[in-house]
Amino acid sequence: MTTTAERPPRAGRGPAEAAPLREVLAARVAALRESFDRPLTSYYLLLGSVGLLLTIGLIMVLSSSSVWSYRVFDGNSYAVFLKQLTWVFLAVPFVLVAVRIPHRVLRRFAWPALAVSLVLLALTQTAMGVTVQGNKNWLALGPVQIQPAELAKLAAILWCAHIFATKERLLDNWKHTLVPVVPVMGLVVGLVVLGHDLGTALVLMAIVLGLLWVVGAPGKMFVGSLLVAGVLALTLAATSKERMSRLLTFSDPFQSFDGSGWQAAHGIFALSSGGLFGKGIGASQQKWGTLPAAHTDFIFAVLGEELGLVGTLLVLALFLTLAYAGLRVARRTADPFARYMAAGITVWITGQMMINIGMVLALLPVIGLPLPLVSYGGSALLPSLVALGLLVSFARHEPGAEEARLARRRRGDAVVAGGFRGRLARQASRPRVARPRGARR
Repeated sequence: MTTTAERPPRAGRGPAEAAPLREVLAARVAALRESFDRPLTSYYLLLGSVGLLLTIGLIMVLSSSSVWSYRVFDGNSYAVFLKQLTWVFLAVPFVLVAVRIPHRVLRRFAWPALAVSLVLLALTQTAMGVTVQGNKNWLALGPVQIQPAELAKLAAILWCAHIFATKERLLDNWKHTLVPVVPVMGLVVGLVVLGHDLGTALVLMAIVLGLLWVVGAPGKMFVGSLLVAGVLALTLAATSKERMSRLLTFSDPFQSFDGSGWQAAHGIFALSSGGLFGKGIGASQQKWGTLPAAHTDFIFAVLGEELGLVGTLLVLALFLTLAYAGLRVARRTADPFARYMAAGITVWITGQMMINIGMVLALLPVIGLPLPLVSYGGSALLPSLVALGLLVSFARHEPGAEEARLARRRRGDAVVAGGFRGRLARQASRPRVARPRGARR
């Protein structure tokens, strides 16, 4: 038995051993960077993040709405989930068209889409309009109720991208940058504000500001726009006692726990009780009636309660992946129209996500805005999926992406054909066994 004194000293890492380690790390970083620089990276990141977010959304809609559905729909706990699933299936053909539509054909819909959106927004203030929770921003079309403001987001991005791409060589002049985009979008935002939908108005303003930043608008205009947005938000808040109280107490909802802070406070209860890994899918306690809008605006709180910190960080990572892929498409594409469309869609989805999560975390006032791809609501889900389908289409047309996709398809066909030929060769090489005459095969 060897003693401690007899053991050879442990060799430490000297400069000679540290150098190969640095080389290995550098090689791995270079390989990772090379994999992210491939033409189809944006395409697969978009497909993966959108697919996972949609799957998580369907699971959470089923879980968060089961109690409410049971009470409202005569014991049917799956009513809301089945409606959401129906909207997903309805969106599939539109998404497939969006992925494959040529960009020159898409641009032809810019003016008609804007005109239809303006008409639908105006109709919400007529007898066809429906008031929901104090906001007259819904439209009754037979048995179906839609929210035209959600369609207006996609129409606004399409129209702005078309205008900026048409005036690409004139955007050095600030007048061409602002006109006609700012006046027309001011009209769209005004119609949305007329229906008291502050959340959608803020998202539309964020989209316009994001696109103006992409085209290189002067910095003074952003300061003025933020001031206008602040004045507009305060004006809307002043017209509603409930909205004003939420604005004054959002940072500490427990000050008015039994009043305007009820929803935000119970959202914090849900998130804090989830812990690291959550209580498990379906085990939320706040969805049993204490948390309003558990399957719509505050679904992130139920997600945090049931899936814990790990689940919320996963959703945030998926949204950040989507944002990275969208900005990567906007940066790499050579088509100005695709660049502006990709930037607008990315700002829309990312900005709305930040507002919704900030609202649930009591960092922003509760203004009633769903979490994209996760919250319940067909009027919001269908335009979002179509917009992301267009983003996937732009990723398919990145420089080198189409060639890489065709090359991968040819390699797959070659592997399948090689396997088929090998199977035929093995069958042909097998010795034939002579069967006696009259024997059954």
